[in-house]
Amino acid sequence: MNAPRRPPRQKVDGVVLLDKPSGLSSNAALQRVRRIFNAAKAGHTGTLDPLAAGLLPLCFGEATKFAQSLLEADKSYEADLCLGVRTDTGDAEGLVVERREVNCVAVEFVSACSRFVGAIEQTPPMHSALKVGGRPLYDYARSGVILDRKPRTVRIQKIEVLAFAGSRARISVDCSKGTYIRVLAEDIGALLGCGAHLAG
Repeated sequence: MNAPRRPPRQKVDGVVLLDKPSGLSSNAALQRVRRIFNAAKAGHTGTLDPLAAGLLPLCFGEATKFAQSLLEADKSYEADLCLGVRTDTGDAEGLVVERREVNCVAVEFVSACSRFVGAIEQTPPMHSALKVGGRPLYDYARSGVILDRKPRTVRIQKIEVLAFAGSRARISVDCSKGTYIRVLAEDIGALLGCGAHLAG
């Protein structure tokens, strides 16, 4: 018995603003929505970490022509930081590699965040979707291979501290494309001397 034939892809034009849940990669989210519409052509406008939840614009058909301009646009994020704990991935999915006592108070945390406003250098993390030799860096990391990565200049327009309590903090970040929030979290922790990782 022959398997049922898949119906031909449909020409679908438009943008879907997807509230991506945590635990799903940007590409997996795109493919799920593409299957719902059975769309012939689709693309997303940037990569959110699988751990991240938030707005992910998906472009279909003619709208994919505008995907690049959306990709180049500035971004806004809210992030939860866990101070005093470093992980091997820089986020909550990694293994804990160091624990330190947290001695900073809210005013010190706010001051540390302000040091990262403006043009800063970031080294792309190994656990990221940035491709080297046609493979995302996280593929190399999962194989135990660590590659040299060149620092890149990104710009942070604003960091607002939304909450701070002991070892936990929530920040809002307005930044240029290509900014890694997990790297920002680690760098803030390093400046404070206690370490940190992106908790959500």
